[in-house]
Amino acid sequence: MAQKAAFSRTFASQVAAAATWQSPGAGCRSRDPADIYSRPAAGSKMHANLIQRSARLKTKTVAPARNQMAGSNRKKRNRRRFHRRTPPGAPPGIVEVDPKATPPSVRLIAFGPQALDERALDTPATLLDFLGKWPVTWVNVEGLGDAATIRELGRLFALHPLALEDVVNVHQRPKVEQYGDHLFVVARMVRYNGRLETEQVSMFLGRGFVLTFLEDPGDAFDPVRQRLRGGQGRIRAASAGYLAYSLLDAVIDAYFPVIEAYGDRLERLEDSVIARPDRAAIAEIHEAKHELRHLRRTIWPLRDAVNELARDDSSLIDADTRVYLRDCYDHTIQIIDLVETYRELGADLSDLYLSSLSNRMNEVIKVLTIISTIFMPLSFIAGVYGMNFNTQRSPWNMPELNWAWGYLFALGLMAGVAALMLSFFHRQGWLAALRPPASGPPEEKARRA
Repeated sequence: MAQKAAFSRTFASQVAAAATWQSPGAGCRSRDPADIYSRPAAGSKMHANLIQRSARLKTKTVAPARNQMAGSNRKKRNRRRFHRRTPPGAPPGIVEVDPKATPPSVRLIAFGPQALDERALDTPATLLDFLGKWPVTWVNVEGLGDAATIRELGRLFALHPLALEDVVNVHQRPKVEQYGDHLFVVARMVRYNGRLETEQVSMFLGRGFVLTFLEDPGDAFDPVRQRLRGGQGRIRAASAGYLAYSLLDAVIDAYFPVIEAYGDRLERLEDSVIARPDRAAIAEIHEAKHELRHLRRTIWPLRDAVNELARDDSSLIDADTRVYLRDCYDHTIQIIDLVETYRELGADLSDLYLSSLSNRMNEVIKVLTIISTIFMPLSFIAGVYGMNFNTQRSPWNMPELNWAWGYLFALGLMAGVAALMLSFFHRQGWLAALRPPASGPPEEKARRA
């Protein structure tokens, strides 16, 4: 009988009971005294089956939720953290590349006032045929996936090991450092493909050469290449310092299209928030604010680096080039002003979203209030005629109940009261809340009007 009574219980109560049982001899912790005689004894076969079913249930319900939560937290952590390849306490100057980095491709442009030689290099040793034989040599490396290539370039150009370590650790701030007879400049190049993407640009400036390292193929240097190939301006006749300025200027000018894209994006979000605020809009606003904050962290140290180059008394940069670097510094100031303006606009959009949401809720409450107000007298009329007075006991007990048109009279009275109330609401301008809000960009709204 005890086993039959136990199987008649629901599975949920069995699982809950199984969780409270102890090892054999420990007794039963039931809150219901009557259950002591209906549950199987601890250590029995039935008790073991219930324990297994309870474990399977926990595995099916708790484990997937736990894994999903861990997966989402892992994604958040991966999005914010960076990896330094060298372990803590490692000696300085170690070049350890990311195994997932792009394999490097080396291109060379050697030029003078009258000639230019551009080619791809299979090995860094080929540079020996060009160094010192051309007025200016520009070597561009796209990809940081081969430590041997980077070390060989460092040996050929006599670069400091600490600078090479900063080249492969691509989380560096924009900065300028002097290493003996060459300058090391770090900048961050930006692009916008629906989302903000940044890339570290490492540049070495020395006597007659400029060496640049990029994380991946694709850069903002195409205008500089076109000027070199066409012999436009003074770049072919200038020094390596002017070439370094031109490359840095191209990196800075690439910020302006990105900022314009954010201006268009925020304007579109403003129209969306005003027309119909929803969760997708506020999520995109927060994403834009996060990317603008990242853009701000990128451009502020770049401004200091350009200012240091413009004021530095290094012989690698002549006085004429410093004038152009001051123009670069002015561009960084403009970019910072625009970024700060759009960051404030993003904060205003968040406030606008909350205000629009509150206004939308007020409009909904207003509509519901109007509907409730209209039905209040109708409910009163229906309640009055719903009272069961006996018309035969007194002629004053709702004589209209005996009218031939009494039912139609009651409906007409309700309709008349509702019409009078709607007319009053219309004269007061309260029915505007019942109109659907206009949606779409301002041009579409004007066309509809």
